[in-house]
Amino acid sequence: MMPTRLRAALICLPVLVSAAAAAPDAGRSGRPAPEAKPAPKPVSLDDLFARLRASEDPAEAKGIAKLIERRLDASGSPTADLLTDRARQAVASHDFPLAAELMDRVTALEPNWSEGWNRRATVFWLLTDKDDALADLRRALVLEPRHFEAWAAMGRIYESLEDKARALAAFRRAQALYPKMEKIGEAVDRLAPEVDGRDL
Repeated sequence: MMPTRLRAALICLPVLVSAAAAAPDAGRSGRPAPEAKPAPKPVSLDDLFARLRASEDPAEAKGIAKLIERRLDASGSPTADLLTDRARQAVASHDFPLAAELMDRVTALEPNWSEGWNRRATVFWLLTDKDDALADLRRALVLEPRHFEAWAAMGRIYESLEDKARALAAFRRAQALYPKMEKIGEAVDRLAPEVDGRDL
């Protein structure tokens, strides 16, 4: 008859074997298992704006600007995004009244989304309704004062109204946020000699 101690050892043997097989390789090599690296922290919008202001390379600045625009494009509402996309299609088809109606719904649905007001301002500009376009741009800039596209659009509208002082001020705000923005430097250089030195 098998001794009791030997029988107990044989009973425990499968358990010990499976435990050893399940142990990590690090245990056998004597080195600790490598720790999982934490996921990279997403770049904040504040960081992107800081990088945009500091960038001296036009191509790099353009890439950063596109990342910012992508962030600003997100309304957080699938319904608002769908209506905005339909408004974009209406603009492409030159159905500006329909685009304005759709953007009316967007701004009513998401009144705190700065890009919604900026896009409706674009539609009003296409409808040659400059007063409403300016009103929407002001609303967009209250919600996101760093919206360089809204500042640039405001500058263009003021320039079309022959309000060169306000146009220059808006272009300079856009330039301060996005120094390498296309055509902004030209606009500032064109208007500055006429405006600077006057009482604004």
